[in-house]
Amino acid sequence: MSLEKKDDFDHDAWLKRKDLTPVETAFLTTLIWLDKRLRIVDYLELLETMYYRVNLQMPKSHTEQYDLDNKFWYWYPLYSLGSLSIIAYLVAAVSGALLGFYYSPSTAGAAAAGDPTAAWISVESIMKDVQFGLMLRGVHRWAAQFMVAAVFLHMLRVYFTGAYKEPREVNWVLGIVLIGLTLLFGYTGYLLPWYQLSFWAGQIGVEMALATPLVGEWAAQLVFGGFTLGQATLVRMYILHVFLLPFVVTALIALHVGIVWVQGIAEPH
Repeated sequence: MSLEKKDDFDHDAWLKRKDLTPVETAFLTTLIWLDKRLRIVDYLELLETMYYRVNLQMPKSHTEQYDLDNKFWYWYPLYSLGSLSIIAYLVAAVSGALLGFYYSPSTAGAAAAGDPTAAWISVESIMKDVQFGLMLRGVHRWAAQFMVAAVFLHMLRVYFTGAYKEPREVNWVLGIVLIGLTLLFGYTGYLLPWYQLSFWAGQIGVEMALATPLVGEWAAQLVFGGFTLGQATLVRMYILHVFLLPFVVTALIALHVGIVWVQGIAEPH
C-alpha cells in the first residue's frame, strides 16, 4: 500500500500497523505530520510523475535494450571517478573554510625583495602555531590536487567510453566548463600564499592575459588588477577562490549530478 493522497485515507490506521519498525514509524509520523500541513505526498507524486515522463523519453540504455540484470560495469573503478572528485571537492571546501579563519589576504610587510608578506606569514602561522594546522593545509592541498586529477581522468573515461554522445552532450559541455573552473580554482589557490612560486605564477598569468588578442589588457586589469602584481591581485584571487568560485562550482556540480540522475549512468558503447 502506498501513501496516496485520498480523502478517506486513515493516517492513524497506517501508523498502527504491526509490521513497521521503529525507524519506519518515526519516518511515517514525520511525513504524515508534514503531509497534513503542506501536502508533501501530493508534490512527491507530482515530481515522481514528471521524472518518469521525462525518463521514458530517453533512448533505452544498453542494459534496458538487452534486458541485462548484471550491471557489472557500474562497479568499475573508472566509473567512480566522478564521485571521488565530488568527495575531494567537499574535503577541500571544508578544510579551506577552516584555513580561512587564520589566513590574511595582504601583501603588507614586503618592504624589500624577498621579504615575507602578511599572507605568507599567516600561512606559516597556520603550519607552526595552529593545532593540526600543518595537517589541515596538507589535506586541503592534496584534496585539491586529487580533485584535479580525478576530474581529468573522469573526462577521459567519459570520452573513451562514448558517454558524451546524444542525449548526454549537454552534460559533456557542462563537464568541460567544470574542469576549466577546477583548474581556475587551483590557480587562484596557488597564488594565495603569496611567496616566490605564487608571485611568478601570477606573473605568468598576467603575461598570458596580455598575450590574448583584443581583450588582453582589459582581462589583465580585470583579473589581476593591473599589469603588475600587488595587493589588488591578491584580493582578486582571494575573492575568486573563496566567495565566487565555490558557489558557481557547487551549483554546476548539482546540475551535473542532477542530469546524470535523470538520464542514468551511460554504459560503455
